[in-house]
Amino acid sequence: MTVPTNIHGLCPDRFAAVRAAFAANFTEAPEGLNEQAARFSVCIEGEVVIDLWGGWADAAKTVPYDQNTLTPVFSTGKAVMALLIATCVERGVLDYDTPVASYWPAFGQASKDAVTVGQMMSHQAGLPGFAETVDPTIWFDRQAVLDRLAAQAPMWPPGTASGYHPITIGFLAGELFRLADGRSMGAALREDFAAPFGLDLWVGLPEAEHGRVASLRKPASAPDLGTIDSIKTSAFLDRGSAPGGRGSTAWRAMEMPSANLHGTARDLARIMGVMANGGRLDGQTVLSPGVLAEMLRERIHGRDKVVPFDVGWAAGLMRNEGPYIFGPNPTAVGHCGWGGSCAFADPDARVSGAYVMTRQSPHLIGDPRAVRLIGAFYGR
Repeated sequence: MTVPTNIHGLCPDRFAAVRAAFAANFTEAPEGLNEQAARFSVCIEGEVVIDLWGGWADAAKTVPYDQNTLTPVFSTGKAVMALLIATCVERGVLDYDTPVASYWPAFGQASKDAVTVGQMMSHQAGLPGFAETVDPTIWFDRQAVLDRLAAQAPMWPPGTASGYHPITIGFLAGELFRLADGRSMGAALREDFAAPFGLDLWVGLPEAEHGRVASLRKPASAPDLGTIDSIKTSAFLDRGSAPGGRGSTAWRAMEMPSANLHGTARDLARIMGVMANGGRLDGQTVLSPGVLAEMLRERIHGRDKVVPFDVGWAAGLMRNEGPYIFGPNPTAVGHCGWGGSCAFADPDARVSGAYVMTRQSPHLIGDPRAVRLIGAFYGR
């Protein structure tokens, strides 16, 4: 194996297997998914112990991918979204067991009045997409999205099953947060986490920062969604299932906490440390033990109606319940993003980590490159 020469960062000798796996992902990645650029970071008890990056930030290979490069992580950002909702629970302005309609009366239309905050955050509300085909530019009109979702009937009885909400959950959770907190999630992320803790994480990326964003290489094939039905079509396959028609500048600048967080693996690993370290970040309490336990407990487990897997959902996070994609411990939680990124927290080991990359794969969860790196860290 020829080791790439442009791998940089922190990786002590005791984690030599991780560095070897990181290098191998550039030259002999599983399923031929050789990296264009990637970063992998791990914290133990909140301390960054691994922070590797390498590759090129642009397709022409003229701009090195470095420690200041931002990467879009798509649904991996849902982990941060879940944390922001938990901070509202911590302050007593939201409660996981209270109906969403108690905070947002319009949401109670069309037999959704009993859907709780916990059910919504665990993808049980039955709103994974729009019931009718829409123009993809609708996503740039937040109020139009909210009005349509509030009026829409659930696609299955809420609380009976999960059905992953790829995009809509960001608007639903974002509005719930705004009503409870008074700010957007992007503003709260900047003010409560990014600024005080020095985290390079953004929901709604200012145009002045766009030059730091790495170029992505789209997957060579579509993900396997299993048997296609109307629910999966609304979530992933309709013309208006995802934003479009406005270009990348508008997409990066909009606030869509379910799908357009931009950041670094290092700071994703750090913020996931809240869940790995008893609710604390850099020595400061973010979540009390009781709220953290409520956030991380299983709310539903079974065959998901959108992604073709048995999934255990906490309040906005995937639980590590076979296949073990976030390490060997079943109490670990995390989230994966389109193309292969992921972020995770392991409370048993007090470990948190994140993987980001620019060459996207068709894997919905458990990208083999990330699994290889996490396995190397745990010695598997």
